[in-house]
Amino acid sequence: MNYPALRSLAHLLLSVTLAAAFLSGCITELFYIPGSIEEEMQKAVEGKFDGMIVYVNQSGKSSFYSAGFNNREKQIPADPHDLFKIASISKLYMAAATTKLVAAGELDLEQTLVELIPEVGNRIAYADQITLRMMLSHRSGIPEFIYEAEYESGTTESYMATAELIYNKAADFKPNKKYAYSNTNYLLLGEILDRTLGYSHHEFIRNKLLIPLGLDETYSLYSEVDSNKVMSGYLMDWEPDLKSWDHTRPGGSMIATAEDVGTFLRALIDGSLFNDKEQAIYSSVYAYEHTGWLPGYTSIARYHSDIDAVVVQFVNTSGKENFWLKLERVYNRIVSVVERNQLNINSD
Repeated sequence: MNYPALRSLAHLLLSVTLAAAFLSGCITELFYIPGSIEEEMQKAVEGKFDGMIVYVNQSGKSSFYSAGFNNREKQIPADPHDLFKIASISKLYMAAATTKLVAAGELDLEQTLVELIPEVGNRIAYADQITLRMMLSHRSGIPEFIYEAEYESGTTESYMATAELIYNKAADFKPNKKYAYSNTNYLLLGEILDRTLGYSHHEFIRNKLLIPLGLDETYSLYSEVDSNKVMSGYLMDWEPDLKSWDHTRPGGSMIATAEDVGTFLRALIDGSLFNDKEQAIYSSVYAYEHTGWLPGYTSIARYHSDIDAVVVQFVNTSGKENFWLKLERVYNRIVSVVERNQLNINSD
């Protein structure tokens, strides 16, 4: 009996079986027809999402949706107007604030890190070559502080005390050689803004971005809000509510309703926030969409130009990397419903 041939045949059959299983999942997703937004959200909360909020703004009309729980222990239903920790979506606001200061001549995109924060000159690699533009657009090569063993999530230490976590570390790459998302860029940007302004960049964001747009339900810090109005946050397969964990570092600290986030994103795009000069500056350094992740909180905010729709999704659950794939799949299904509804309207 030809055992090597049999082994080869067995390996081939196993490979074919695994490939078929993988393709079956892909094909199922490819031919899946989403139901209504409400149905998709209900399926998501039945699939281990604790609570969900979705906001859609399209053709001048806003729609609000919620499913699951704001607080699962007390069985409080999610409300589409609940406050939520928007995590890294905060970076959109910081990039917008920096844009206004650059347009006003208070900052220059080509200023180097060592010019803006001199004491890091011998502590952060290539500080004399990294520019403000590179930090804004995540092309600096500065290492990520959250990966350091000494990193603590819920501290209120100064921005520069946190920056010390990456002092004397090798750069991830030479400045402007490629893109790599790093929260350290916006940690340092918070310090740069505060030094340039002479006061907290949170106050500048409130006065120059939030108040002009009427965003009364957007806050820079958890300490500014009534905690009872904030959704609880949960880790997969872990019971405690993480809402009280405070996150004060720049680029991840803000709290808002889905409507306020959607309104800001729409204003960022349609010219109601920026003049022409500011719009050109912003377009050269940052995106017009963002995602957010904190323990217990995941969020997606995007503009879909083909259907002129802003879609914001909040989920008060977080998990490991594969959990994000579920979030994106649900989000994409919801967008598909919005697209189909728009197609139906256009065909009537």
